[in-house]
Amino acid sequence: LSAETMRAAGLLLARALLLLARALPHPAAAQQCHPASPGGVLRFTDRHAEIRVPALHRVPSSLDPLYGLVRRCLDLIQQNPLPTELLRTALNDPGSVRTAQVVQYELGYVVCAAVALLFTVAVPVAGMCFCYCRSRRRCGGRLRAHRRSLGCRRRCLLACLSFTSLIILIGVTCAFVTSQRVKGQMEPGLRAVPATLRTLRQHLAHVPQGVQMVVDKFEVPRKQIISDLAGLSRSVGLSIHAQLKAMTYEALADLQDRAGDLQTSLHHLQIVERTARALAAARAELEPALRERRRRVVALLDDPRCTSCASVLGRAQSLELGADYGQVPSVEKVLQALTGLPRSDFAEMIRQGNGTFNSIPELAVERMARVIQDLRDDLARTAEKVQSIADGFPLPDYTRPASEALQRAEERSRPYLREAERFERYRWIAGTVLCSIILLILACNVTGMALGAYGLSKREDPSDYECRGEAGAKFLLIGVGLAFLFSWLLILLVFATFLVGGNIQTLVCRNWVNQEIYKFIDTPGNLPPSMNLSRQLNLRRNSNLSSAYRECKSGAGLWEVLQLDRSYELDEHLKTPKYTAEFQKRLGDFTAHLGDVRLLRSEGRQDLETFARSGVDEVDYGRFQEEMKNPVVQTSLPGLARNLEGLQKMQRNSTVAGRLAAEARALWQMQNSTVQAQEALVAKLAESVQFLSRLAPHLKERVKRTLATTAAVEARLPLQAQQILRQELSCFTRKELRYFSQYLSWVGQTLREDVASCQPLATALDNGRVILCDRIAEPWNAFWFSLGCCTFFLIPNIIFAVRLTKHFRPIRNRLISTGSEETCPFHIPRVTALKL
Repeated sequence: LSAETMRAAGLLLARALLLLARALPHPAAAQQCHPASPGGVLRFTDRHAEIRVPALHRVPSSLDPLYGLVRRCLDLIQQNPLPTELLRTALNDPGSVRTAQVVQYELGYVVCAAVALLFTVAVPVAGMCFCYCRSRRRCGGRLRAHRRSLGCRRRCLLACLSFTSLIILIGVTCAFVTSQRVKGQMEPGLRAVPATLRTLRQHLAHVPQGVQMVVDKFEVPRKQIISDLAGLSRSVGLSIHAQLKAMTYEALADLQDRAGDLQTSLHHLQIVERTARALAAARAELEPALRERRRRVVALLDDPRCTSCASVLGRAQSLELGADYGQVPSVEKVLQALTGLPRSDFAEMIRQGNGTFNSIPELAVERMARVIQDLRDDLARTAEKVQSIADGFPLPDYTRPASEALQRAEERSRPYLREAERFERYRWIAGTVLCSIILLILACNVTGMALGAYGLSKREDPSDYECRGEAGAKFLLIGVGLAFLFSWLLILLVFATFLVGGNIQTLVCRNWVNQEIYKFIDTPGNLPPSMNLSRQLNLRRNSNLSSAYRECKSGAGLWEVLQLDRSYELDEHLKTPKYTAEFQKRLGDFTAHLGDVRLLRSEGRQDLETFARSGVDEVDYGRFQEEMKNPVVQTSLPGLARNLEGLQKMQRNSTVAGRLAAEARALWQMQNSTVQAQEALVAKLAESVQFLSRLAPHLKERVKRTLATTAAVEARLPLQAQQILRQELSCFTRKELRYFSQYLSWVGQTLREDVASCQPLATALDNGRVILCDRIAEPWNAFWFSLGCCTFFLIPNIIFAVRLTKHFRPIRNRLISTGSEETCPFHIPRVTALKL
């Protein structure tokens, strides 16, 4: 194979590879500047959740209307605000407390105590009087006469006793439920006190471990950043390649087209030169032969013996040559200008440029290897800086006073809690027994009313004896006796629980809700020095329990409320630039030359410039096209040969016919051998001339554009590659800074809200209020309120039961007799009623 053929094959191969590279999809640049995707959000595990004070809340209950009614009653009984002066005196100098001050504050309770004392005395005395009267048959006996209004009175008494019994039943049911609820809440509530204090101490003790755990979680962003660094260089290379490939491939394709134009033009110019010479030489050879053949044919046709030959004679006489390619412009000068071209291997040049550009991702990996390693080293140093958050955390030395105070409170609370538990056990037993007695009274009422009513329905005569009615009357009297016997115990239990629960509600809970207790504790001088909570908890100067509670409630850290010798600003430790400055600066200062791609070497440029100046566009290709319109021979040899063959068949003279046949064969031979060869050369020449005529007008402009485009791309590639590199590194930096920001934000949130939060202190105070007030005091107060209602409604119950017993016994009708018994007017005397 010749060198030109090898070069042409190389150009075709390079063009195929270039088209394939343009057609294949390439990975797009990483979109790192977009908002953080779900994959860009760090996840941190929570391993310190076991040391927490769970927040308790008031649970809605079906007894809430009863609780609200009791609170309103207590607000009416105790309308005085928190006794600040009295409490200050009681805490600082208990001996100087005057009874009048206590009575004045507890005036509502004193009035209730007087009512309870009156009830305690009056009801048993009334019971003894009733027993005396009953023994003298003056109370609870029988009706002396039957009247029409007795039925109405009896029904009214039955309704009243049923109504009071229903109210007492509702009250005792509520008392049972609330008593059981107090019992159910008291034990876990009392256990929650030391458990909460112990949890608070554990929370303070585990602060250093929690802080270290939070610091150790820097491993999460560090691993993510290292993972991103592993793909950074290739991602940058792919981004540069993806954003510059259109421009580069377009320049390479344009260069490929110009190289192809050069090769093809040179090929066609050579064809034009050779073909024009060949046609000129063939014409020179054909001219004498054609002239001789014309002479012979004309002479033959002009022979008198030739029949009907005159019609073809004119055509034979016009037999002469057509196109003269000796007159077309010569392209020899152009070929001399293109001699030795192309001196450079454009196929190899394009292949190398394409390969260099496609190797940018691998080149980026190589050039950025050192900076990637430096960034990994920076991350290791950043981990040491993050460790300073834990090393400089000051809490372990300043939480000791609070831990000791909590431990003392836990130890001192245990005896009181045991006493409270024991008192609650006695209260529950007494309440259960007395509620059971009330149920027994109700049972006597119900049984008495049922038996009495049944006995009345079976009694034919009001004066007749009926045992069921008498039994009903006795059940009612048993209930009355139980009411007289145990009413004083009921009122004593009601008052004892009322005095305790009422004062807890009005003195503690009401002032706890409106935070008056905190204000009292915060006021200097109210508490004795031994109970100075600010000093015991080591709160910071100019702070008190109220402000510390509010700050802890809002999520402040322990270091923000404790008294520290030196300030600790967590926000200063959590500023992102403190840890990312070196990392960010290294990425900002990095530069790398990734776009140095040589598309066209100097010898290739010279070849294209020589091609443009060669004069290909100056050749008069129109002259060629005009000459090619002329046939090789003016008269068609095949047509003339067919005419001679036709005349041969018409001849009578065999000699003339033979000569006509010989001349026809000679013409066919000249057509098939010489003329057709020249026509083939003309077709070949036409193809080359057509290509050159299309290329010539735009040649200089295309070559100029290709050279300018190639030069511009070679100049722009390094600059744009550097710009894309800066953009990608900037996007990467922002992405990694978000990881730092997420971690530091999580550190601050975790330290404030969990690890070193003082919120558990506020939660413990709120839990104490929920346990004492919402879960214990409310059902406790509802218990004495319900039991008190039952106790006070025993009085009308006694009255109605005693009045009703007379109606269940036979009536003493008045009879006319000589004895001491009264007679019944307007009635026929009968047998005297029996005395029971």
